[in-house]
Amino acid sequence: MKTRKSIMVGLGLSFAVLGIGLLLPLRGGCSQGGRAGPDSGKAATAVAPQLLAQNTQAAAPATGVASGQKTQLGARSGSTMRIEGTSSLHDWQMESHLIGGMLEVGPNFPLEPGKTVEPANVEVSGQAYVTVTSFKSIEKDGTKYSDKMDEIMYEHLDYTNHPKIIFKITDLVLKEAPKDNASPYVFDSKGELALAGVTNKVSFPVNITPLGDKKFKITGSFPTKMSDFKVKPESIGLGIVKTGDDVKLIWTWIIAVNPPKPAPPK
Repeated sequence: MKTRKSIMVGLGLSFAVLGIGLLLPLRGGCSQGGRAGPDSGKAATAVAPQLLAQNTQAAAPATGVASGQKTQLGARSGSTMRIEGTSSLHDWQMESHLIGGMLEVGPNFPLEPGKTVEPANVEVSGQAYVTVTSFKSIEKDGTKYSDKMDEIMYEHLDYTNHPKIIFKITDLVLKEAPKDNASPYVFDSKGELALAGVTNKVSFPVNITPLGDKKFKITGSFPTKMSDFKVKPESIGLGIVKTGDDVKLIWTWIIAVNPPKPAPPK
C-alpha cells in the first residue's frame, strides 16, 4: 500500500492537465471567488453554493436575454469533470463535481429541443472554470483515495497563484444537427486554456443536448499531453515507475438560461 501511495503522490503533477477538460465545455464568466483550502476535506461542499450563486446571478439581465438578442447561460449543479491517466504500475483518476462559468450566445444557438438550425458559426463568448481544490483523487470505483495526495497535487498546480483552471471559448461551429429531439447538437469549439500559469490554444468537439426548460447538457472528451502544459511526467524509484504523458478529460457540464434578477426594493 505504501508503494501505491507513493505512485499516486508522484502522479500529483500529472493532474495538472485536469483543467483542460474542464474547461472543455463552452464557458461562462469566471469570478475570482470560491476557492477552498487544501487542508479541508469539505472543500468541494463548502464552495458549491458560492459557485452556483456566482453563475446564476452574475450580470444576468432582467429577462435572461442581453442586448442584441444574446442569451446568458450560467452553470448549474450536476456537472462532473474527470481526468484519467496512466503509469507503468496502474491507472489513476481524479474528479471534480464543480464546473463554474457562464456563456453568452447569439440568436442561432439552439435554445429549445428540436429547433431547426443550419451548420454554421454560432456567436458565443464566455468562460468555464474548475477550482483546483475541488478535484479529488479517487479509486476506479469512485471511492475516495487520499487527502494527502490531493494536497500535494494542489501544491504542484501552484493553486495559491493560480487557483482555477480556466477555459475561454473563442469559436463555436455547429457541425451536425440532431436526428431527433433526444439527440445532441454536435459542435466544434476552440479557445484558450489557462492552467498553472501556462495558456495554450485548444480545440475539441462538444455535444450540446437541450433538456427543456432552457437547460442544457454539454458533454465531451479531450485527449492531451501533460508536456503541452510544461508538466513533466513523474518518475519514481530510479525510473522504474513512470507516469504516462497522455491524459484524457471527460466531462458533463450542466448550464441553463440565467433567471431574471430580482427587482430592487422600492
